[in-house]
Amino acid sequence: AAAAADLGPDVVGVAADNADPDAAERLIATARERFGRFDGILISVGGPPAGPTADITDAQWQTAFDSVFLGAVRLARAAAAELTPGGVIGFVLSGSVHEPVPGLTVSNGLRPGLAGFAKNLSLELGPRGVRVVGLLPARIDTDRVRELDGLSGDADAARERNSAQIPLRRYGTPDEFGKAAAFLLSPAASYLTGLMLPVDGGALHGW
Repeated sequence: AAAAADLGPDVVGVAADNADPDAAERLIATARERFGRFDGILISVGGPPAGPTADITDAQWQTAFDSVFLGAVRLARAAAAELTPGGVIGFVLSGSVHEPVPGLTVSNGLRPGLAGFAKNLSLELGPRGVRVVGLLPARIDTDRVRELDGLSGDADAARERNSAQIPLRRYGTPDEFGKAAAFLLSPAASYLTGLMLPVDGGALHGW
């Protein structure tokens, strides 16, 4: 409720567990009830546990799969059934779609799979005039990224080291990421589908 209020009067907040099979239908129903229509969805899931392969348990893999992967698939599937021409489905993924991020074994395993699902979905929905896109953030200055920097034992040094590897030499801001997402989801990007857009200050040199 606090997050929704902070975003302004045109926002309605719904508490939901992405791993809950009923969440997708409830969210879409709320959108229709509140706004009278349903134009699209941006699916973003919090990062799974950090750590190397040997430290990740089966239970952690399963929990992350249910939320990060299967939950996102359910949301997209439910949206696809409801959207009409001009609709759009967006996924917030990660630069790990193209390059593994050290120490993020679970994310490195699940995000590329979701990118493949998104591209497949774009082929299925394209003839209906529904677009599917992905965004690949890297070092965006969020609580999650600051938490990951802190795992090194020296968050400031980690930030300086990571910034030095980004051509723009700094972390991105949530507002910068939001503007990229707003464009990709908007009618201004009506001929863009099936793509994965890095929002990373040029960190992915090969794309």
